[in-house]
Amino acid sequence: MSKVDSNPARTGFFPRSRSAADSKVKAKGINTGYLQRNAPSRMKELENTTKAHAKVDIPNAVRDYAKIKKAVDQAPDVDNTEKIARLKQQIQSGSYSVDFDKLADKILSSEY
Repeated sequence: MSKVDSNPARTGFFPRSRSAADSKVKAKGINTGYLQRNAPSRMKELENTTKAHAKVDIPNAVRDYAKIKKAVDQAPDVDNTEKIARLKQQIQSGSYSVDFDKLADKILSSEY
């Protein structure tokens, strides 16, 4: 039993025992006794660089889209079911007539 306990290659049975923790630190190459900090001049340089790179530019198209979406979301819902039913009935009965001048004006205004 003493041979098993004295073997340095084995870790302790309990994972938080001192020998197990020491072996993990040695395996990772971590030196917990000394942490190096940046010099004050380097810290200012890093802070300025970070501030310069942390800026976000949102294109105007995205801003416009957000405004339009907000306006649409706030607009009341429109119920066109009656109008659609009336137009369907007129088309089926053959009484629907197209105002060609009005149609041409709509086409021209949407294209130009």
